[in-house]
Amino acid sequence: MTTLTEAVTTGSSGEELLRHPVPEQYRAAFVRAEDTELFTGVEDKDVRKSLHVGDVPMPELAPDEVLVGVMASAINYNTVWSAMFEPLPTFGFLKHLASQGGWHARHDQPYHVLGSDASGVVVRVGSAVQHWKPGDHVVIATAHVNDQEPASHADSMLGEDQRAWGFETNFGGLADYTVVRASQLLPKAAHLSWEEAAVNPLCAATAYRMLVSDRGARMKQGDVVLIWGASGGLGSYAVQFVRNGGGTSIGVVSSPEKAEILAGLGCDVVIDRTEIEQGDPGSLQRPEGWKRLGKAIRKAVGEDPHIVFEHVGKATFAASVFLARRGGTVVTCGSSTGYQHQFDNRYLWMKLKRIIGSHGANLQEQWETNRLIQQGRVVPALSAVYRLDEVAEAARSIQTNRHIGKVGVLCLAPEPGLGITDPATRARIGEDRLHAFRAADGGR
Repeated sequence: MTTLTEAVTTGSSGEELLRHPVPEQYRAAFVRAEDTELFTGVEDKDVRKSLHVGDVPMPELAPDEVLVGVMASAINYNTVWSAMFEPLPTFGFLKHLASQGGWHARHDQPYHVLGSDASGVVVRVGSAVQHWKPGDHVVIATAHVNDQEPASHADSMLGEDQRAWGFETNFGGLADYTVVRASQLLPKAAHLSWEEAAVNPLCAATAYRMLVSDRGARMKQGDVVLIWGASGGLGSYAVQFVRNGGGTSIGVVSSPEKAEILAGLGCDVVIDRTEIEQGDPGSLQRPEGWKRLGKAIRKAVGEDPHIVFEHVGKATFAASVFLARRGGTVVTCGSSTGYQHQFDNRYLWMKLKRIIGSHGANLQEQWETNRLIQQGRVVPALSAVYRLDEVAEAARSIQTNRHIGKVGVLCLAPEPGLGITDPATRARIGEDRLHAFRAADGGR
């Protein structure tokens, strides 16, 4: 352990952190360029074979960047994609970024440090950074944007130079240290532990933009919202936003255990998709499955969904287009089961429905989401916690859909439960509510 690392983990002041040199290397989870053909012709692309943990060189800090000592991080599906080298190896993203020259050239390495969520302590700031200083407790927003691009000043997610940090950039959050732009920082919710705070930024803000933002579905009071994968990372936050916004949430899950969790989270209606599939997992890709699900929804709430919250992709997209009511909206941010969607376009054009593409969240949306978390109106979906040395197993649990909610990873934090500086707010919210997902997943 370096002296700086020890100072971070013992809660030293910002002044004390500045007295310790930045290490030349740091521990990180990464994939290697030499392994990009590892899974060619292999059916089970087991990410435990491609994810490595070891020391990597510390990058130099650009003027608008911040070096954060990462206390905790989380696994997102983009980490799984990166470790599977699908749909493309992420080293192509890094080379494209590096081709812009200057500080971007650092990102083209034979290794890619992954991770698009993190909480931690600021240890250094670049010469152009305002508002942040060493010692600040922060969480990190995912969007890596170019503030000199005109489109960014309308909506940074529309900028052509916008990237997902830790997926389309190097030096991500599954590490003891990470390099981020100052425009990615948010204040950590003081009532949360490091691992509870780390799991929120990507999924919570993505769900916020999809449902609440004026750039998404613009959910209003009374809207019926169908949420696929409602017990997963994205879906569990979507359920909370629908509840907070006065809507009716219909969560689709894949087991009775997940259904029980959602009921405790405040989901109005929970549908176990195995009951709809009736022993045929492919039925939800055909009209007979769509109609059975539509009948179950109408039986439960008396009407069709105003909004369908879609991120599963190929396996559910045709059903989503069918199930949205006349004039309804399908909002999508991903395709975990495949990108090539087929659907019956008659249900789209003849019933005047809309499909909205949504990606990440801009800094204002991230800030608004974080404010709700700070107030306790949105709680972490943390179900399990692994150590950084166990990151491959943690990613495998996501890859094989064994998880509920979000999976956290301890980096510099030596144990769970640290980093809470506002116990009064925590007591007001209640441990039962904050630990709902942990209890469901056995409390790892």
